[in-house]
Amino acid sequence: MSLIRIVRMEFQADRLDEFDQLFDLNKQQIRAVKGCLSLELHRDLSASNVRYTYSTWTSEAALNAYRKSELFGQVWPRTKALFAEKPQAFSLVEMEVVD
Repeated sequence: MSLIRIVRMEFQADRLDEFDQLFDLNKQQIRAVKGCLSLELHRDLSASNVRYTYSTWTSEAALNAYRKSELFGQVWPRTKALFAEKPQAFSLVEMEVVD
């Protein structure tokens, strides 16, 4: 059973380029973290300064290990400095997929 993590982040409009560069610089390292099955970045359709990360993890323990890692300790504080609002995070467990 995998864990889906969605984080909604609203950025200061004049700092979006900084975030995009930061994400681009670190995305492969984050994706390579043990237990990370996928990593996606999305832009809100109606609010261009809002981004979402959508990641899939093998378990909550894997996500928590990443959140305690040196990599997270470097990336997250730099990301937080760019926010216009407090981020929102959601952890989900897939129940059913309808094709």
